[in-house]
Amino acid sequence: MKSRSGEKIKLTSIDELLGVVNEESAMEIEINRIHAFKDHPFKVLDNEKMADLVESVKTYGVLTPVLLRSDGENGYEMISGHRRMHAAVIAGLATIPAIVRDLSDDDAVIAMVDANIQREELLPSEKAFAYKMKLDAMKRQAGRPSQKNSGQNDQNFGKVSRDVLAKEVGESSKQIQRYIRLTELIPELLDMVDAKKLNFTIAVDISYIEKEIQKWIYEYIRDTGFVKPKQITALRKQLEEGLVNQGFMISIFNSCIAVKAPERKVVLSGKKLTKYFPEDYSETDMEKVIEALLEQWKREQE
Repeated sequence: MKSRSGEKIKLTSIDELLGVVNEESAMEIEINRIHAFKDHPFKVLDNEKMADLVESVKTYGVLTPVLLRSDGENGYEMISGHRRMHAAVIAGLATIPAIVRDLSDDDAVIAMVDANIQREELLPSEKAFAYKMKLDAMKRQAGRPSQKNSGQNDQNFGKVSRDVLAKEVGESSKQIQRYIRLTELIPELLDMVDAKKLNFTIAVDISYIEKEIQKWIYEYIRDTGFVKPKQITALRKQLEEGLVNQGFMISIFNSCIAVKAPERKVVLSGKKLTKYFPEDYSETDMEKVIEALLEQWKREQE
């Protein structure tokens, strides 16, 4: 009786996390027959949380089955559970409990994104590619408008899909669009966004610039440690007017930075000052007299 009760609790957990139906059941699959999902956007990091997961797997095993689909070649593609499988490999397991589901390419993409997108502390790059993958899959599933209804209707079609995705993930449609723009960045700049070395809004603006010039921007940030919104705005404006080489880009950036006048500093030693003040004058008294004399001199110059 206890055993059946335990199995029921486990089945409920699987239902909640993977959305499986009652007829599905987990089986042990050899880990060496499983390969990662193509273009999987979520990073599996060997950090403190992974170390905790590995210890849990060593002690209790993999409690929640991973979700797979057959690759048609005696192997399986991972849909959900990359972190669990990574932990299982580190823990030395040869097999992992898995549910195998028959999924189309688009259904697999959507299931993969849905299983991972609610994780805490997702990187901007993870959201960017996950949103793009799911949105593209949603559009393909819904079907494209006919040729005679292309143009503005096609744009509206994409907007509707984006609105649906935005509601599902709890973001605004505009923010979804901005995240997807990050997929147009070169990897070096996207890494800077993830590392919080490049502002998200500036990164979105840079994404509209061709890749070769993005490389120059990356080198500029790497060398100077920053790039300002007005620098990117000025660069994009110039690009609308004509070609820009790397040297010209740097001159544009430099022209946007206000040059500070060198600080002037005059030091009067105590020995010099005591020649002009009584011995009982404090430093504060001397400072007040000097300021008053300078103010008088300034007025005389006007």
